[in-house]
Amino acid sequence: QVQLVESGGGLVQTGGSLRLSCAASGRTFSNYAMGWFRQAPGKEREFVAANNWSGKVTVYADSVKGRFTISRDNAKNTVYLQMNSLRSEDTAVYYCAARYSRETYALRANYDYWGQGTQVTVSS
Repeated sequence: QVQLVESGGGLVQTGGSLRLSCAASGRTFSNYAMGWFRQAPGKEREFVAANNWSGKVTVYADSVKGRFTISRDNAKNTVYLQMNSLRSEDTAVYYCAARYSRETYALRANYDYWGQGTQVTVSS
């Protein structure tokens, strides 16, 4: 089992940037595929980005492509989400997720472990 703790959320103005971090503990981090999801009030949790065990394979939702970057540091057991050019529609609780696999997954159902989430609010 792996435990996930997100951090880095906050309030930012439109066009600004934030970097989210997700620290993992409990198992060998490099054995896990990682993903970021988000959930806005009244909406379903949606896929944002994911990478494979090495970080060399990445997948993004169309809505964030070109603005967000997922990366990971296996030595630090941490996955990151760099968010640039933020928009009001990016406002949500952001969750990181893990699956014991070396592949890459974009579906919520593929993930077994979830963090508690971190709030990102983008204001104009």
